[in-house]
Amino acid sequence: MRVLVIEDEHRIANTIKEGLEQERYVVDVAYDGEEGYDLAATEEYDAIVLDLMLPKKVGIDVCKDLRKDGIHTPILILTAKSMTKDKIIGLDSGADDYLTKPFSFSELVARLRALSRRPNKTVNETLKVDDLTLDPRMCRVERGGQEIELTNKEYSLLEYLMRNPVTVLSKDQIINNIWNYDADILPNTVEVYVKILRSKIDKPFPKKDPLINTVRGFGYKIG
Repeated sequence: MRVLVIEDEHRIANTIKEGLEQERYVVDVAYDGEEGYDLAATEEYDAIVLDLMLPKKVGIDVCKDLRKDGIHTPILILTAKSMTKDKIIGLDSGADDYLTKPFSFSELVARLRALSRRPNKTVNETLKVDDLTLDPRMCRVERGGQEIELTNKEYSLLEYLMRNPVTVLSKDQIINNIWNYDADILPNTVEVYVKILRSKIDKPFPKKDPLINTVRGFGYKIG
């Protein structure tokens, strides 16, 4: 799951980023409204955590403009403003939920998971390809009932492949979806991670058909 955090207080933004990454989210951070709007308008995210009191472009305007542009990524407003009228203004601007500061991190994660369960979203559903399963809620991967230990980035790559079964995904698509937008990643980095995944998903099961396949000249697919 890829999340954009738009928050000008660096300490809060970085704490959220670190916490979400421990939950195996991929997280980008913007420290002002203009940068946040540009990222939200050009990159694909599963959810946006948006502060209201932002420099350069306030959160309400970010939210309104994204909705005007037809971008329907779920938005969780995060702000110190707790008055009912402020909540109403935020929700009427197109936000999906509202969380006031100070907040508990566990509640933030719970609300993001709830947003992901909106109609036509399957972020929390267990993924299955052949006898390989991935449970996003438990961050658990199994093949044939045998648990497979993965690092955060290996998990993110496998999840992205499993959310697009039988679809050939290019290296650029993989980089754009499982690394931060400003990460300096080379295409052969993807090859390295695919090789590691194969060593954990396919190699220990020599009697089973390999699940992670290379389509030469195009990219990779699972299933």
